[in-house]
Amino acid sequence: MKKYFNIFKNKWMKFGTVSFLYILFVIWLRSPLWFAGLAVIYDIYISKKVKWIFWKDKNGEAKGLRGWIDAIIFAVIAVTFIRMFFVEAYTIPTGSMEKSLLIGDYLFVDKVTYGPRIPNTPLSFPLVHNILPFTQITKSYLEWIKFDYKRLAGLRNIKRDDIVVFNFPHGDTVLIGNPSRDFYEWRRKEGKNYKLKKSDYTVRPVDKKDHYVKRCIAIPGDTVKITDGDVYVNGEKQKEIPKKQYNYRIQTDGKPISKKTWDEMDISISDRRKADVYGFPLTGENFEKIKKLPNTVNIERIKNYPDPSANELFPFDKKYNWDIDNYGPVWIPKKGTTIELTLDNLPFYKRIIDIYENNDLKIKDDEIFINGEKTNTYTFKMDYYWMMGDNRHNSLDSRYWGYVPEDHIVGRPMFVWFSSDPEKSFPKNIRWNRLFRRIK
Repeated sequence: MKKYFNIFKNKWMKFGTVSFLYILFVIWLRSPLWFAGLAVIYDIYISKKVKWIFWKDKNGEAKGLRGWIDAIIFAVIAVTFIRMFFVEAYTIPTGSMEKSLLIGDYLFVDKVTYGPRIPNTPLSFPLVHNILPFTQITKSYLEWIKFDYKRLAGLRNIKRDDIVVFNFPHGDTVLIGNPSRDFYEWRRKEGKNYKLKKSDYTVRPVDKKDHYVKRCIAIPGDTVKITDGDVYVNGEKQKEIPKKQYNYRIQTDGKPISKKTWDEMDISISDRRKADVYGFPLTGENFEKIKKLPNTVNIERIKNYPDPSANELFPFDKKYNWDIDNYGPVWIPKKGTTIELTLDNLPFYKRIIDIYENNDLKIKDDEIFINGEKTNTYTFKMDYYWMMGDNRHNSLDSRYWGYVPEDHIVGRPMFVWFSSDPEKSFPKNIRWNRLFRRIK
């Protein structure tokens, strides 16, 4: 056995093993220029002409402070590599996916299934997303080098009803004083008459936009429609999602619903109301439980009726007097598909053409011009997706900002590795039943 392991101490065996793994990685990258790295690997293990790890002594050891530095450098490089191409940790900050995902859930997100992206901005502070620690606005990245969108081969494409992590489509422009606010929604409302200064906002590349997690309701080429809160894709009703929630109004006979009942149904404190009339999100299972309570007089789903003047929902055009329960139909753009472009359907595709696919779109005398040429057709360069939260009445999703481009897709949540209830104190805050739970 000892002789067997001694084989791996041979410099040629080390060189061959590392080279083989490196070649596989370069093939995955689909970038032949990286084959030049084989020369460096050869020098490290065979020729040893250059002292690549200069802080180690001639015996290949780093002692004292240099040893700590060596360990930290190795750890940062290894974790950065893993986060970039394989797995990354995220946390759930909002309740838009309740009860499938809860506020305080910590997730591991798999990037291999859909294929990892090459970073648009490779010069970045390690292990940080878009803002430096202990700062409010200082960018954690440099834009001296920018790469175009490129995704490595994955195991499969996104399927309907997959839960997906992606970059927020409207996150390219962020208000300095209120980064969590949708800039474009603010612009349509309070900010439409405000003259913006450069100090009021910051612009982010795709890979540095904030992260969202939602369920993919429709994939490229699908048509989605919502009728009375039920989602239909290509005319067929979406399969039932057990943890899906809607807002309900509950009327009691004057006796309050007990804290024990709320706790048994896992209703968060923020969703509870101290009154005879309640309005909060319920799963189908909890709806049945509330309905059977002796002090429940009436329970009904809250309806959202059209309000043409609000103009809050995508495509932000008063011709479409939709609401979040009665919406569409909307066709989801597919890469390579050519559509007829008119002033009527342009609101659906304007942002795709102008922002996501980087064209110069203008309208002159009721005519459409793309990159200076008059046209009445457009061919999509990317696939797009329709994302919605399982907490249907409390989710800012595609109904509010439209399609999610393929270059915004980050990965697929694998499992919850830790979960902490922000409304409880330690140790009651730890949700032991959610630890290492697979996400469906």
